[in-house]
Amino acid sequence: MTLAIIGGGMIGSAVAWRAVAAGLDVVLSNSREPSTLAGLAASLGARAAFAAEAALAADVVVAAIPVSAFGKLPARALAGKIVVDTANYYPERDGHLAELDSGALTSSELLQRHLPSSTVVKGFNAITPHQIGTLARPAGAADRSALPIAGEAGAKAEVARLLDRLGFDAADAGVLAESWRAEPGTPAYILPYLGEGGGVPRLDGRDAGRARPGRAGGGAAGLGGPAAGGGGAAAPAVSRVRSPRAPAPRASAARRWPGPAGRARRPRPPRP
Repeated sequence: MTLAIIGGGMIGSAVAWRAVAAGLDVVLSNSREPSTLAGLAASLGARAAFAAEAALAADVVVAAIPVSAFGKLPARALAGKIVVDTANYYPERDGHLAELDSGALTSSELLQRHLPSSTVVKGFNAITPHQIGTLARPAGAADRSALPIAGEAGAKAEVARLLDRLGFDAADAGVLAESWRAEPGTPAYILPYLGEGGGVPRLDGRDAGRARPGRAGGGAAGLGGPAAGGGGAAAPAVSRVRSPRAPAPRASAARRWPGPAGRARRPRPPRP
């Protein structure tokens, strides 16, 4: 599988690190020249390209960019592609958008409108870059975490397969209109992945996934769960995103995300 990542920030770098470690062909891009990503690409074992070139080469594209940059994506090159939207809407950063402030659209629905010939799936938005690196586990591991994804069923199945290769299960959060269930201000946002320690260390993208001092195989203090690969002393179990309505299915299958019954649109939490 070839995975294109548009955006060289912390989330994009963390996903790229995991993807390279999983044996995927990774193409990095941003809104500038590929040379601006040469150092990062070399350190990860990926390659750099212009955004349109990366999109054309990819089986799946991860758009790791803010909402305010949606309009800069190469829509023509992304036609026919599955695009994973990692963005969360922050008005203080992105500027106020009436359709998002009112709840008329989710940010992923807005991206889908910008990319009418692509299939957008919400993903990687409810977890920090550090957690992407440290919580990955082999399929079947008792402390494997699941990430919420929302979108069209067929595209979600493909993204669930990608998550499985990266070390995560998938929790089905419904269609794009329901993707608010794992946005900031909801119980599914970051908190399920903190474990009992509750701390989120600050790391740059290149450090995501490396073992913390004194830990084996990529486990991290403060995040819970044993160190990856079974080495080192066991820590408190990771809080996993898992549906309570059924036993854990195979890792590649998307699980239905439980949410408030009968609510089609989020009453948005107060924004500063």
